[in-house]
Amino acid sequence: MTAVASRMLSLVRHGFADAFGELTDDGRRQSRLLGERFADAGVDAIWHSPLPRAAASAEEIATHLPGVPVAAAVELIDHVPYVPRTQEMPPSWAGFFDGYDDTEASAGRRLADALVERFARPAGPAPVHEVLITHAYPIAWLLRHALAAPPVAWLGLTSSANAGVSVIVYADGAPATVLMVNELSHLPPALRWTGFRGGVRP
Repeated sequence: MTAVASRMLSLVRHGFADAFGELTDDGRRQSRLLGERFADAGVDAIWHSPLPRAAASAEEIATHLPGVPVAAAVELIDHVPYVPRTQEMPPSWAGFFDGYDDTEASAGRRLADALVERFARPAGPAPVHEVLITHAYPIAWLLRHALAAPPVAWLGLTSSANAGVSVIVYADGAPATVLMVNELSHLPPALRWTGFRGGVRP
């Protein structure tokens, strides 16, 4: 018997934001183009991180999807899902985690577990397509989980471009399927990889 897809997640990093976390004009344009992309994609719901840059991206996208519900989900907020042990991480990452104490690390992991519990599974008998507007690290964590990779593997999946789209499908009786990662064909070249000038960074 063929497994039936019951949940498709389109994971989207918010549009380009300024140093204060507010969408720039480029970020709003990226989000509008995302809305055009999703207009005929059969989206059932839009969930977004509570942070302003994600909420504003969701608002722009929603203008192209009249009638589709839009709501915040605290599990999508920007967070470090897993702080690796020193021996697990490449030397270039070691300094990034300086200052993360056990309390912060535990809080991040609890949030990551809640993210997986809420979204990373089949949704029920009726197929659904949900768009999650979030941040690079939660996207990396969901991709890592779908690939059944060890926790530290999220470090290698953090380079989501602003308004990039990754897609995961969950079906009863089958492993999660990653259909695409960081896809940008809806954006003109000038709006791809905003925020990563000077080289890809964590």
